[in-house]
Amino acid sequence: MRLQMKVHNHPGYLFVFCGLDGSGKSTQIALLEQFFSRINMPAYITKQPTDTVRNSAIFRTYMNSSDHSMYDYRALSLLCASDRIQHTNRDIVPKISQGRVVISDRYFYSCLANLRARGYVKDRWICEVSSFIPKPDAAFFMDVEVDTAISRVRSRDTEENRFIDIELQYRLREQYLDIAHENGGIIIDGSQSVEEIFQKVCSFVMQKLCKTADGR
Repeated sequence: MRLQMKVHNHPGYLFVFCGLDGSGKSTQIALLEQFFSRINMPAYITKQPTDTVRNSAIFRTYMNSSDHSMYDYRALSLLCASDRIQHTNRDIVPKISQGRVVISDRYFYSCLANLRARGYVKDRWICEVSSFIPKPDAAFFMDVEVDTAISRVRSRDTEENRFIDIELQYRLREQYLDIAHENGGIIIDGSQSVEEIFQKVCSFVMQKLCKTADGR
């Protein structure tokens, strides 16, 4: 399913990272932030969904419990989608319109990945909703084996006992790869060294920075 995001013509840049928890997104975002700082282009770092949704009862139920009987997943998906529209158009767009660089931990692609991974493969409303937000200049999809991602999450002091739906992680990984192929995403092998991964990320970023606004 191809999302119908609009191409933005703002002077700034939007780079996003998607993938499983534990795929290495945070590490690469931190390195990219340092890179932009070194070239005197301080980046704005953000995350989707925002804390407003992350702290909600419905989100916490799906993240922390195997019992989802209280909620319809479409309700959570719509909540996350609306949060992304609000956050993107009231926070991200004003910044790239001012010529700033924005780096987002997750983006609208995650809505689609989670929706499809949970079996809602025929839902078309998500494509219409995606038409209200800008297409990133580059969308990086960090890919690692599910076991590796889970091991990394478990190694975090605050998440060693966190509930993880392991079967869902396998479906999510498959969906992220499909979405990347369908929407021009950049798949990055997260099993490589941190340095090797960043060299690839930085190479794609530099290609974007070297293009003129008309050449996007």
